[in-house]
Amino acid sequence: MLGRVGIGGDSPVSVQTMCNTDTRDAVATADQIRRCMDLGCDIVRLAVPDMEAAKALTEIRRRTDGVPLVADIHFDWRLALAAIEAGIDGLRINPGNIGDTAKVREVVSAANSRRIPIRVGVNGGSLEKGILAKYGSATPEALVESALGHVRILEDEGCEAIKISVKASDVPRTLAAYRLLSTKTDWPLHVGVTEAGTFLAGTVRSCVAMGQLLSEGIGDTIRVSLTDVPEQEVRVGVELLRALGLRAPGPHVTSCPTCGRTRVDVIGVARKVEDALEAHYRAHPDAPRPHVAVMGCVVNGPGEAREADVAIAGGEGVFALYVKGEFVRRIPEAYAVRELVGIVSEWKD
Repeated sequence: MLGRVGIGGDSPVSVQTMCNTDTRDAVATADQIRRCMDLGCDIVRLAVPDMEAAKALTEIRRRTDGVPLVADIHFDWRLALAAIEAGIDGLRINPGNIGDTAKVREVVSAANSRRIPIRVGVNGGSLEKGILAKYGSATPEALVESALGHVRILEDEGCEAIKISVKASDVPRTLAAYRLLSTKTDWPLHVGVTEAGTFLAGTVRSCVAMGQLLSEGIGDTIRVSLTDVPEQEVRVGVELLRALGLRAPGPHVTSCPTCGRTRVDVIGVARKVEDALEAHYRAHPDAPRPHVAVMGCVVNGPGEAREADVAIAGGEGVFALYVKGEFVRRIPEAYAVRELVGIVSEWKD
């Protein structure tokens, strides 16, 4: 258990992200955490580079009402102890870089006393010199050997709950590393592509790698690492799990790709409809989820409208509204989102 979230076993695959605020700014960090949780995030990780950041965790914890928080610690074992004292739910460390055996033992003892799990996180850019010398580069075998070496340190000190990640920055090495690691341990695995890239490239790489691994039953918690805001990481992660049937579905929205015939803002309307319905289903998770279509013109619009439960098809600055395949009325573009979302929110199965 990482706070209130189960990891591994029969627990659902969880989505996590990492704040990009200055952890020392408790107000800004807590605000970002709440935004991420509103989008479906399960776990949030925080950088703890110094003692001021560690001390801010107490206020962040107070402002975030039980959200599972993980402290990301490097080099200084005292930061791990301070984070535990502040009420953190999990640690991300590599025990080989935080000090000698006595210091690792003290961190493990403090974590065990609070039932706090520890993640060993190995990336292609953080391998030990000896491992790099042995393998020549950050190969899948090098990542796995490094991770299991760190895990053995924790196991030898009596750590009771461990997660492992072995992230590379490309799809083939990520796949090979996690597949190899999954044959060598039963500890839960945190899956992701590190430094995956900007929104488009990073989303594609992450979904290709994690989609394959998750479909093979490899992975217990995920992070989509994007050069973007954490909220975008959460959106992609949630949608990835939905696509694999590993999370309850969201709004069932079909929308057309637009073309030169379009005379309404289909892209903007479709996005607003999805955002509004996401908020509706977060507030009412058991509400019916009718099939909604947002179409741009008369070519495919009426046909798609007949297939959907609720649909709008664009004209010249207006949308035609269809309910259960039947034309109802025309709606000015400015009111289309409000009308459609209102019908869905009152929908009866």
